[in-house]
Amino acid sequence: MAINCNLSTLMGANRLTIQDVFNNTGLSRRTISELYHDKVSRVDYGTLNKLCQFLDCDVQDLIKYTPDKVGETNASV
Repeated sequence: MAINCNLSTLMGANRLTIQDVFNNTGLSRRTISELYHDKVSRVDYGTLNKLCQFLDCDVQDLIKYTPDKVGETNASV
């Protein structure tokens, strides 16, 4: 199973920087940076809410789930 954050793609499409998101959402730069670089293991509902409001998108635009192919296992579990 792979769950990925598409924040960098959405920010690129809107020509936004981490500083722009920081200034407009009140989220910490660290949180934004970790989401941008897809380095998070969990996301708070409040964070998703602020990002969706600011980017005018849905949660599924920010977070993508890709199921494992048959026979694959997740070695990190």
